[in-house]
Amino acid sequence: MSRSWRKISIAIFISLIVLCVFLAVFNSASANYTAASVAENYNLPIGQSMFENQSIVGTTYPVEVPLASNIGFLTHQLQTFDLKGLLMSFTTGAVPFDFTTVSGEGIDSYGNVVDVEGPGFLTYSGDKLVVKKPDDYVWAYSAPYKWLKKTESGVDVYENGTKIKSVPVGEIKNLDYSNEYYNASTIASWYNYDAVVGSTFTLEKGMVDLSDGRNNITSQDVPKIFGQSTVDYASEYPTGSPILLYAGNYTEEAGEVYGTSLGSHPEYGDGAREINARQFVNAWNGTVIPPNSTSSGKDYVYFESASDASAPGGSAAHGVCPSARALRAAVTAEGFDLPVGMTWDEDTVLFGFNPAQGITVYNNHDYPVKINMWTEGSGTGMGIYAQIIRYVK
Repeated sequence: MSRSWRKISIAIFISLIVLCVFLAVFNSASANYTAASVAENYNLPIGQSMFENQSIVGTTYPVEVPLASNIGFLTHQLQTFDLKGLLMSFTTGAVPFDFTTVSGEGIDSYGNVVDVEGPGFLTYSGDKLVVKKPDDYVWAYSAPYKWLKKTESGVDVYENGTKIKSVPVGEIKNLDYSNEYYNASTIASWYNYDAVVGSTFTLEKGMVDLSDGRNNITSQDVPKIFGQSTVDYASEYPTGSPILLYAGNYTEEAGEVYGTSLGSHPEYGDGAREINARQFVNAWNGTVIPPNSTSSGKDYVYFESASDASAPGGSAAHGVCPSARALRAAVTAEGFDLPVGMTWDEDTVLFGFNPAQGITVYNNHDYPVKINMWTEGSGTGMGIYAQIIRYVK
């Protein structure tokens, strides 16, 4: 590079620095934007989940404002030596809105999400817009988003609280709603045998009351934000269950294993008892309970009944108690209270409590836990085991 060009380059560089300082002062003196006014003007989705590189205004192009009244916004173009952008601003009379004037962490000058791992969300921090990183753990409660409601003449279909159509009785068998756990036949059986007028049947679940304060999430958005595995898990558990949506870097710490055996009570049918013991294990194995939350076992788990004169109604699901004893030992050793629906007796499960959906366990830790249950062998000597896995940082 010649000496003359070097002098010109230095002069340009110094001029740009001076101009940056001038514009910064000008900008701070003339800026009349606030986070609230920008959120209102551009209809920003406060509380919505957002990911790296996503625009908070939902556009792939920078938001532009008149250069004449926002000349201070040239500062961030000068600071990054965006000569093309400067030229465009002077030729078009428009300049990209500088979001650094109203934003803090997680948002760059063009309104894009930056330096956020995982599903963050747009919110306020003081007088600034920010995209907050997800907490170490994010959980919510499943809630009906799309459901059926039984009427005198059929079912009404609701979505997000709004009735979208009515289906007469004769058409229920032709409904195309289905997943791994229900189909048109399941719905027809519910209508004919289980439901009364006003009863509801959940088709799709959204997420509400999220632990970090972000907006409720529709059933369509749950898999987009937190993955299909979250949808699959929520489908297995009763509506209203706590669902762990996100966990950052954590270590699985295994608790002690507690076990028992099925034993023999031929008066109740040991074959049916073994089925029930295995069903109890299926109902609870893999259950994840978020911090300071209460969960039951899975939905759509069924048990065999055996005659028992001492039971209300004259029958009971015998065989679940050995499995329940293993679970009871594991959770109480963890420092949890005795599960609702259980006693300290040998006959562990109280009459009137469904062994899957009716029993509940409260996690009093400040981190999630997972319940593992399994069986070994078969017949009356079958071993039944339970263990708590801690998700610790």
